[in-house]
Amino acid sequence: MAQINVVNQNNEVTGTRELSDAVFGVEVNPAFVHRVYASLAASQRLGNAATKNRAAVSGGGKKPYKQKGTGRARQGSTRAAQWRHGGVAHGPKGESSFVSRINRKERRLAVRMLLSEALQSDRLTVLNTLDIAEPKTKAFVAISRALAADSALYVVSELTREIELSARNVVGSKVVLDGQMTLHDLMKYERLVLTEAAVEKIEGKLS
Repeated sequence: MAQINVVNQNNEVTGTRELSDAVFGVEVNPAFVHRVYASLAASQRLGNAATKNRAAVSGGGKKPYKQKGTGRARQGSTRAAQWRHGGVAHGPKGESSFVSRINRKERRLAVRMLLSEALQSDRLTVLNTLDIAEPKTKAFVAISRALAADSALYVVSELTREIELSARNVVGSKVVLDGQMTLHDLMKYERLVLTEAAVEKIEGKLS
């Protein structure tokens, strides 16, 4: 198991902690992470391209000509895809056009890879606790500066009102619960700051 220093809000080392290899020691595959991220990003697209199939096109209720004896191919409707003014076969259907299937195991593996990459590249900080007595932006900015984390994702196990209000206007920082940590956020911010309690929960969920 890898070991990492645990610091307080003044960036003073207060101890060490072992990190689970199952979560923070995974071999990173950038191509795999990109595939999962691209799939998740595509599924969030709204999309406005849509076509009508033969059932949605108006008209075509009458059989164009009799079934047999004409020498031509049989036809049941003038709104079939091969007819002019007919419906479109297998056309785009709005937001469903961008959906690709990524299962839960793949999403979790991608998250573990990004957590491992943050540790390997020395972008991971473990806080003993994140505590702010009253909602003041200045207090959160002071913590960010002490940790040298101008662009950072803070992951906590419990999000108090004081922390939420203090951090919401700080550009380049975001505070989320351990269950709200997303692939996009892990890739967006330069540093990752986890509280010890959050590490405990993350390891329990992803191991």
